[in-house]
Amino acid sequence: MTRYVFKMPDLGEGTVEAEVVAWHIKVGDMVKEDQVMAEVMTDKAAVEVPAPVSGKVVTINGQPGDMVRVGSELVVFETESSEDSVPASTPAPASAPSPAGAGEVRKPEPSPGLRPTSPADAGVVKSETGRVKASPATRRKAREAGIDLRQVAGSGPTGRITPKDFEAAVSGAAPSNRNGGSAAVPSLLRPRTGAEEIKVIGVRRVIAQRMTDAARTIPHFSYVEEVDVTDLESLRVHLNSKAPKGTPALTYLPFLAAALARVLEAFPQCNAHYDAERNVLIRHHPVHLGVATQTPDGLKVPVVRHAEARTLWDLSDEIRRVSEAAKSGKASRDELSGSTITITSLGRMGGIVSTPIINAPEMGIIGVNKAIDRPVVLNGAVAIRRIMNLSSSFDHRFVDGYDAAAMILALRDLLEHPATIFIPG
Repeated sequence: MTRYVFKMPDLGEGTVEAEVVAWHIKVGDMVKEDQVMAEVMTDKAAVEVPAPVSGKVVTINGQPGDMVRVGSELVVFETESSEDSVPASTPAPASAPSPAGAGEVRKPEPSPGLRPTSPADAGVVKSETGRVKASPATRRKAREAGIDLRQVAGSGPTGRITPKDFEAAVSGAAPSNRNGGSAAVPSLLRPRTGAEEIKVIGVRRVIAQRMTDAARTIPHFSYVEEVDVTDLESLRVHLNSKAPKGTPALTYLPFLAAALARVLEAFPQCNAHYDAERNVLIRHHPVHLGVATQTPDGLKVPVVRHAEARTLWDLSDEIRRVSEAAKSGKASRDELSGSTITITSLGRMGGIVSTPIINAPEMGIIGVNKAIDRPVVLNGAVAIRRIMNLSSSFDHRFVDGYDAAAMILALRDLLEHPATIFIPG
């Protein structure tokens, strides 16, 4: 028998360490070559780590949430081969730590300016170990519903339990009516006890770091403006009615994206990045629009590149495509980086007003609140109009309050007269 030492591989782009998100093996397991052993996360993306050889797991280095340096010992195998203890897979790069740092594991430290990116689900995979693969949200709901996910058949890739699988399991496990059934309805007045500790790891850790860094380092200036989208709604409904059958319906977002791309030509200070290390402002000519998207792993910001050069329907398709890629965990690293300004929307849950946090190193973020019909005074008479608020935040170090308000007012003007969005200026 031979001991085979597998070290944390170089995951590219100057990565010096990676966070252990989840293990799919344990000490004593027999694994096969290329079997997924773990999910690790860098500052850019999550990566599945396959076994380099077949053999028995002797030791595992690092618990979920720990940071393991590139070139440090990750897993030791006992194999039948005659291979030596130097890993035959990815070697440690030239920039890896010296041998003195081998085996070093430490807890996560803040990493400013990092973007939540495209990890695979942080759940565990159905494997020889009998564990299941499901998103954190699904596992939380299962705990709350008292459902054993090991009894749920997953229809997703590699047996992953999808939200539909879980909903079907809930429906099947639901108690029958009061005249029959074996399950009893819990009392609404039953006292609850205890607490649950949840380790902050993976995407949620990166989100927490980024939000903390943004709130601590950027003086936010928030501005809210009321927009009459009655005519925009009429245009939206008309265009949807004329679209070929089966075409996904237009929402407000592509109109907002098109209008924002127009407005930013006159307000380049709002389509910029701040490079704190060089103390330089970078004003971008293209509009690479970040679309804040809620996913099972937390908030991600996929990017619609060159929004200024896209038609309305193209914007709609691309917003939908990158958002769905982010939700499914299939978005590439490039699709989750490089935005120059961000739009965030809670859809029908949008409320009246919000105070969005800037997606550093950007200068601004536009929050879309829900549109509702309200009585307003129009031309001296009371009329029912569809009203929507835009809640925006700007980096007050580089965007003056006057300029921020002027930009949102210009955006409002285009949205209230939507034909002008498509008329060359």
